[in-house]
Amino acid sequence: MTDRSGLSRRGLLGAVAGVTAASALTAAPAWGADDLRPGAVNRPKLDRYDREIVSGLSSDRALQHLQVLSERIGPRIGGTASEKRAADYIASQLDKFGYRTRLEPFPVADKFLAQITDVRRMLPDDLCWQAGAAPGGKLDVTVEGPVRDVGPATAPVWPADVAGSIVIADDTAAARPALVAEAAAQGAVGVILLPADQAYPRRASAFSPSGLTDAPIPVIGVAQVQKRLIREALAVVTSLPLKISTAAHRGLISNNVIGERRGKGPIVMVSGHYDTVTGAPGANDDGSGTVLTMELARVFSRIPTDATLRFALWGSEEQGLIGSRYHVAQLAQDQRDRYRAVFQNDMVATSWDPAVTYWLLSFTGLANTATDAVREAGKRLGYDAQLVGPVQRGASDHQSFQEVGIDSANFSWRGELAPSFLEPPYHSPEDTIAKNVSLERLQVSMELIGCAAYAVAR
Repeated sequence: MTDRSGLSRRGLLGAVAGVTAASALTAAPAWGADDLRPGAVNRPKLDRYDREIVSGLSSDRALQHLQVLSERIGPRIGGTASEKRAADYIASQLDKFGYRTRLEPFPVADKFLAQITDVRRMLPDDLCWQAGAAPGGKLDVTVEGPVRDVGPATAPVWPADVAGSIVIADDTAAARPALVAEAAAQGAVGVILLPADQAYPRRASAFSPSGLTDAPIPVIGVAQVQKRLIREALAVVTSLPLKISTAAHRGLISNNVIGERRGKGPIVMVSGHYDTVTGAPGANDDGSGTVLTMELARVFSRIPTDATLRFALWGSEEQGLIGSRYHVAQLAQDQRDRYRAVFQNDMVATSWDPAVTYWLLSFTGLANTATDAVREAGKRLGYDAQLVGPVQRGASDHQSFQEVGIDSANFSWRGELAPSFLEPPYHSPEDTIAKNVSLERLQVSMELIGCAAYAVAR
């Protein structure tokens, strides 16, 4: 059993049953083992071991987990209560599958978050309205007032009725202190800073504004899509009252979640990260990699292997791979030597049409056991033409393992020009199931990693 506190087992399992399938998704994939997969060039040529994997996988089951993580829990910021709820839920499922499950705690930095409430319900409610709070602004408060747009922070135009309002302004870091000071002097109850738009396909994320000291009012930083929607509403309504709440989260502990089935052979690991950035429900990044790992854990629970199997979900990846680096640092050399491959899955289900390439990403840029196994599985599944790599790229948890010489790689659907071409909802409030998840791509990703991992583990 797992040693942890938080939601009860009954409450966690009830969360699965209680989630509705309201997300705007197509029906779950229903191809046969020998059918041509969506986007594949060739028909599959599966061996009996591949068939054992693909026959057991269910994107419907994976979707149920994703609905709990992305919709019921939402943003899972490293070390906060929401991340812990997700950790407890994941651990309860690995327990259910029969694994020796443990939480691996580690300290992380303080977080400063905000929540926007639309008093008149004029803003769309199908995306997240979490934002970042300035640590140098007023924290642990709630304020309410009509929105007043003063334009660029470098040259604001102040209306006569600033008192009692929430000021919005196009952010510039150097201009923040003067803008906030003037807003407070004129009686504003809060400031919302708007990011500069990024070049397509990127969109700016929510942020915690820095550079302020003891500001007397709350100051928050929103995402590009939130900025657009607020300004669009202001263009067509006479009044847009908002409520903003800020909170400081201090003394935080994040957790890795690891399920293990011991074998006589080497260690094979399948992993993803379950935390998110501020303001993002994280359906694809990396709810998709998390539920891929959970669904493979369920399937492998019934399949004997020579290898020791580990299924790991990393906390606080978005803060700099903190969870996986902590885990690797605790591994004695004899444990490191036992690893044969780590299959890290990060953003494996986007519905963005241009993400037609399945990238094999290696921190060293060199092939290894993990990339070779996925390449061969891709050939058997008919996807050889869609697989590119290995290509040199870090910035996900495979890097933590490769830094100490363990064969590992990251696998992800991205744009075909380069792995840097990520979908527009990336790290944004629009990273939702309805706006950014393809069950077909999720199913294919599960098959690729499942067949590859079984080839290495058996």
